[in-house]
Amino acid sequence: MNLTSRLTVLAAAALLAACGSMAPHYERPAAPVSPTYPATVAGAIGGTPAADIEWQRFFEDARIRRLIELALQNNRDLRVAVLNIERTRAQYQVQRADRLPSVSGVASLTREPNAQGDQTSLYSVGLGVTSYELDLFGRVRSLSDAALGQYLATEEGRKAAQISLVGSVARAALAIQADEELLALTRQTLATREDSLKLAQLRFDNGVASELDLQLARSLMEAARTTLAQQQRQRELDENALVLLVGQPLPADLPPVAPLAQTRLVDDVPAGLPADLLARRPDLRQSEQLLVSANANIGAAKAAFFPRITLTGSAGTASNELSGLFKDGSGAWTFMPQITLPIFDAGRNRANLDVANANRDIALAQYEKAVQTAFREVADALAGRATLGEQLRSQQAQADAENARFRLSDLRYRNGVASYLDLLDAQRSLFTVQQAALQTRLAQLQNQVTLYQVLGGGWTEAPAPQAAR
Repeated sequence: MNLTSRLTVLAAAALLAACGSMAPHYERPAAPVSPTYPATVAGAIGGTPAADIEWQRFFEDARIRRLIELALQNNRDLRVAVLNIERTRAQYQVQRADRLPSVSGVASLTREPNAQGDQTSLYSVGLGVTSYELDLFGRVRSLSDAALGQYLATEEGRKAAQISLVGSVARAALAIQADEELLALTRQTLATREDSLKLAQLRFDNGVASELDLQLARSLMEAARTTLAQQQRQRELDENALVLLVGQPLPADLPPVAPLAQTRLVDDVPAGLPADLLARRPDLRQSEQLLVSANANIGAAKAAFFPRITLTGSAGTASNELSGLFKDGSGAWTFMPQITLPIFDAGRNRANLDVANANRDIALAQYEKAVQTAFREVADALAGRATLGEQLRSQQAQADAENARFRLSDLRYRNGVASYLDLLDAQRSLFTVQQAALQTRLAQLQNQVTLYQVLGGGWTEAPAPQAAR
């Protein structure tokens, strides 16, 4: 038998391994949630889904877009997610390689003493296959499928990490915008209260006002200073959080911070149906791929109960002289199949199968929990969209009323018609309502970002220019 024929025999034996897996047939589990969102918060179904809206189009603010670009380049968590893809891809390639024979070049020299007291030399060169497993029961294929599931899960994990990063950077940038407006409002309020204190001091010195009015004015001014210090600290904390997300110090050439009232986001993102989340959210696809991987491991555990057949062989030439290695008649080959049949393993295979089944059940529970969590996140964001707008309108109307009340109270107090306590109460109420309105506007914008994120928005890249394509 020549070299070509022997290699053909080995290849034919390898084809015997093309058998099915013993893993249970996989079907996507039914989503353990309602088929629709609560009627009180359900959004529109038609329109462009969030997953199809590029983040560059969703965020119109130049500063936010610039910060997101920097974060996608420098954020360390996202970098780890990308490196995890490279690692699991390599692991999958290693596992996949076991499904095919490994052919190596072999060269050897053997010297043995003979009966005459001399040494006999044997030169050989050829190709060899070492311990190739015929995958008759799908053990190697199941392990390969499990590794593929892990790899695909890390791919989806990278997308989920980007979606989370885009949302986090946008919310942090909006928080800083609110901090700037709150600081400006507090400084303005502090200046007003300092003027009120000066007026109260003057009236007290002239015997027109009591010391009670003076101390009330001083207390209100110190309260404004306390609030200013708190807000300055919060501004620093929010910027530190943003720097961590961006992955570098904030550059000096960033666009200026815009008022919240001028920040525009796409606000007509359709919610769709809960079933749509399974296709739109990478974290759910990641959880499902982990379930697929755990399901494939059951096949490998079942296959361990059956015989394993491994092949070791080589084909080449051999000669007692180096010059005769490639002459006719110098061919040599070996073929050594081996079968291993489990007879007694002290319950090891059964325990491994129990572990594989338990891991699959754990992955199933985690997948169902991920679906339920996604449903709640969308429902919560829809509830915010349905109510925060009306809340903000009411608070802005209340702020206008409190502003008018403060002007009237100040006028009445300066003309001796109202008491100083009425003026201070009007100041306090106006400041509180103005702060609440700003916080609600921030919550509304951040809720829009959250809804975009939990519906799967933030991964799709912007389309390349036509010239580049």
